[in-house]
Amino acid sequence: MSDFNQLVTHAVRLAILQVLEQDPDYSHNEHVLQTVLASLGHNLSSDRVRTEMRWLEEQQLVSVNEIGSLLIARITGRGVDVALGRSRVDGIARPRP
Repeated sequence: MSDFNQLVTHAVRLAILQVLEQDPDYSHNEHVLQTVLASLGHNLSSDRVRTEMRWLEEQQLVSVNEIGSLLIARITGRGVDVALGRSRVDGIARPRP
């Protein structure tokens, strides 16, 4: 992976966590995440959004439920800490002040 692609991937992961952290229910489905990411300048395929959701799940930063063929992510306490910059995880950008 090129340095640029790695930077984008790290930024996308942080953006997903921040979007989830800001939601009153701390969760969104993959389609909402894809739309919000596009509004932030990250125009990703559905497969890419699903891949990043599953990666965040592997890191125990979100839990992912599958309802039919739809994925729904809910941020964990650890994920909130990363979204707010209180904790650091390799592979995720650090929020700017």
